[in-house]
Amino acid sequence: MHTITLSSGPSLKSLVRQTSPPPGQINRFVPARLVVQCGYRFDSANTNASIVNTNGVPASNNFAGHVGASRADWQSSCAILASKVVSQQQDTEKTGGAGEITVVNGHKTLDLVPIDNNLPKPLTITDLSPAPMHGSQLRVAYQGVPGAYSEAAAGKAYPKCEAIPCDQFEVAFQAVELWIADRAVLPVENSLGGSIHRNYDLLLRHRLHIVGEVQLPVHHCLLALPGVRKEYLTRVISHPQALAQCELTLTKLGLNVVREAVDDTAGAAEYIAANNLRDTAAIASARAAELYGLQILSEGIQDDSSNVTRFVMLAREPIIPRTDRPFKTSIVFAHDKGTSVLFKVLSAFAFRNISLTKIESRPHRNRPIRLVDDANVGTAKHFEYMFYVDFEASMADVRAQNALAEVQEFTSFLRVLGSYPMDMTPWCPSREE
Repeated sequence: MHTITLSSGPSLKSLVRQTSPPPGQINRFVPARLVVQCGYRFDSANTNASIVNTNGVPASNNFAGHVGASRADWQSSCAILASKVVSQQQDTEKTGGAGEITVVNGHKTLDLVPIDNNLPKPLTITDLSPAPMHGSQLRVAYQGVPGAYSEAAAGKAYPKCEAIPCDQFEVAFQAVELWIADRAVLPVENSLGGSIHRNYDLLLRHRLHIVGEVQLPVHHCLLALPGVRKEYLTRVISHPQALAQCELTLTKLGLNVVREAVDDTAGAAEYIAANNLRDTAAIASARAAELYGLQILSEGIQDDSSNVTRFVMLAREPIIPRTDRPFKTSIVFAHDKGTSVLFKVLSAFAFRNISLTKIESRPHRNRPIRLVDDANVGTAKHFEYMFYVDFEASMADVRAQNALAEVQEFTSFLRVLGSYPMDMTPWCPSREE
């Protein structure tokens, strides 16, 4: 292998003059193949270029079989090559963008380097901004299938949101934690069936925050396949809460049917439609009947017209509490010495005139039983509980801050699940939401 070293004379780079593009235009280089059909032979007496091989031994300075025998010929060939490069650049600037016909050296050619519009775009500040509180871009997870009451609650809490169905409550929690969803809307209590204990346990297990609540009137319907009459039914399936809320009405209808529990109300309607079950009815919403092609045998079959379910909205981050509107705060606490601390906790709120709206006790899973040994009477076994409390005050209220400071002195564990606006929308039990 040989290398050529130039000791003097102009270089190719100096012969190519860089020109600034006119305003609004961008230099673009189109790939081209330029073939120089000339060679050069240098005489040691007429050139300053010396040819050496890689071992430092002078090599032959003659290029046999090529034309051009002087340095002047070599320089003029370089000038011609440089003029072609500059001319090609100027011709490209005058033509269109990617994918258009360009002119190179007076010949039309196609640009072979098009711009791919499908390439990923860089993130902007808009992509990093928090999800909107209300809007079509908000993704809300709920338990059940389309047509469930939880879906209706998600739509009431966040109008025009993208509702994401989940097969279990646990999955809805994880969807928010894994950023698959922005919010979760889950039921925590019903005016007839009581608390949904599973979700209270999940609130403690996960680190999501309650950011709001919504109360949804429940309007149950008895659904079956088209053409099926009530006397043909042998069983009714639905969520356990829905079955409990319609127990008396089913008896009044004279239905001698077996009650079977399934995961959710709309799922029961979907199951009947998918398996063409003509001896089975479902307790679900009118929207579920519309979605799965079922007929409504009876409407409003809940035992009490004032049937309402309370849902909470969960997010990864808490909201900033305020005092310009009614707020509610949810906490959970426990104590090593049993339930005797409950009276002191209640006194901390009563002394400051803070109203409690809910008290719920759940077994302490990590320590379900506390043993008290007495040498005279033996060993006493006491159940240990976690206490969930909702009270009407914002964490921005000084009264609430002082009350929790006092509660913390009496408890071994205290956690604020969320401080959020109360649902103050009017409710009409005679119409379905």
